Amino acid sequence: MEQLRGNDEISVIQKEAMYQQIVEYSFETTVIHSRHKVLYINQSGADFLRAPKESIIGANILDLFMNDYKDIIVERIRRNEEENIVGQLIETKVYRMDGTLVEVELYCHPVYFGETKAIQSIVRDITPRKEAQRKLRQVIDEVSIPLVPVLDGIAVLPLVGMMDQYRSEQVLDSLPKKVQGRHLTHLIIDVSGIYNFDEVVAQFLYRINAIMRLLGITLIYTGFRPELAQKAVQAGIEISSVKTMTNVKMALRMLME
Repeated sequence: MEQLRGNDEISVIQKEAMYQQIVEYSFETTVIHSRHKVLYINQSGADFLRAPKESIIGANILDLFMNDYKDIIVERIRRNEEENIVGQLIETKVYRMDGTLVEVELYCHPVYFGETKAIQSIVRDITPRKEAQRKLRQVIDEVSIPLVPVLDGIAVLPLVGMMDQYRSEQVLDSLPKKVQGRHLTHLIIDVSGIYNFDEVVAQFLYRINAIMRLLGITLIYTGFRPELAQKAVQAGIEISSVKTMTNVKMALRMLME
């Protein structure tokens, strides 16, 4: 019986050693902490935070986070420690020891570090992925707002597809920058390709008209269907202040006369 118990104890020790070895050589940043104090960090984590292990162990885990996120992290830690609740995967930002800020995914769950109840946090650097997403979105934004010069001082912007809140704000933010330096006197926005006609679209058309007016550019809408006019009225927008033509061809003909 004693021999069996000894074998069991050796097995547990071996398993712990194997686990520690796996964690130590993992490419994922792994931090074990208790009561906000770092108890362990693997080599990948030390490399990621750009500091020796010795300077990280014993540090306050909260020092890694921006002030805006600390309350959220404190609550996650409390729920881990007191309620044994696994912290679901979230995106946040952390400071490296050299002061650089990086975007990360964070996952944590309760563990025991020896006899100490602790939390194991897995931190994954997602800065390259986020940067790629931002560049892709920038390309998509450029393609989705095609400002087409047709004559001196005149350009056409065809809007096609769904105009939701995000895309409306995107055009409102990007269009003034696109017209800058083009010496435009008139801008024709064709709305015949917009799928949806709701209050968001009506508000957008009114706001972009006001912005272009401030920039000294006369705005003409073409392809303005009756249902859009009805939605604008329902939204309380004074549509009589918006200049409209049936189609782009008619608008160009009028401007060339």
